[in-house]
Amino acid sequence: MLLQTSQGQSGSAHVVVLGNEKGGSGKSTTALHIAVALMKAGQRVATIDLDSRQQSFTRYINNRGAWARRTGLALDLPVHCCIKLGETMQIADNETSEFQQFIDAVSAVEQKFDFIVIDTPGSDSYLMRLAHSMADTLVTPINDSFLDFDVLGTVDPATYSVTGESHYAEMVRDTRRKRRQLDGVCSDWIVVRNRLSMLGSRNKQLVADSLNDLSFRLGFRSIDGFAERVVYREFFPRGLTALDERGRRRAANRAEWFNQVDKPLEVHDILGI
Repeated sequence: MLLQTSQGQSGSAHVVVLGNEKGGSGKSTTALHIAVALMKAGQRVATIDLDSRQQSFTRYINNRGAWARRTGLALDLPVHCCIKLGETMQIADNETSEFQQFIDAVSAVEQKFDFIVIDTPGSDSYLMRLAHSMADTLVTPINDSFLDFDVLGTVDPATYSVTGESHYAEMVRDTRRKRRQLDGVCSDWIVVRNRLSMLGSRNKQLVADSLNDLSFRLGFRSIDGFAERVVYREFFPRGLTALDERGRRRAANRAEWFNQVDKPLEVHDILGI
């Protein structure tokens, strides 16, 4: 399955994984925006929710379908699968069931779709690590604060200079290394800064400087994401995205990206943020 999802495999879907071991960073919100943007650009998109307990991604998509039926709006919807939580008393049996569901979900869509967008839980697990090792593009949303930065790296409290890497960053580095050893693919890692202040601040600049420093150590790219605004307050119950507001006039620009062969996936091209 890992080899089949490689970017180098002809006819195999490009796998975009949303990952972060801290909850509330905007993984599900970003995942749906990516999926909708891809569909508006004419791509065939399948989505998988690995967060069997929270299921925010699944509820977001279900809300979108319900709102489309209620209003008659032609909202783009991906082919979606949510991995069901194992409910036996045996942990091994639960893991086997969830693993088999994931294998079946990927196998069903990897040759029929252009992209698979996978939302992962905000905790370490074998499925979360497997998804990270499959990623052609890994997107890690973080809130724009040092509390969220802590999952990636540590800083000196006096100078705010980076002093080391944290648990999640070490896990990503390990899975990317194993992926390269297995099939020679170097996954693209993008850190998205969410809940950005619209005003300049010392904290905003300090976080930006620390991310820039850490990016050279870990090999990721940092871009600006969502500000603290309506996207986090009103869109979820209706399953809407910022792209539904302005998607049509941006569709042509986003579609141009797909005509450029071998260009790395840029999240700002997909989200339009």
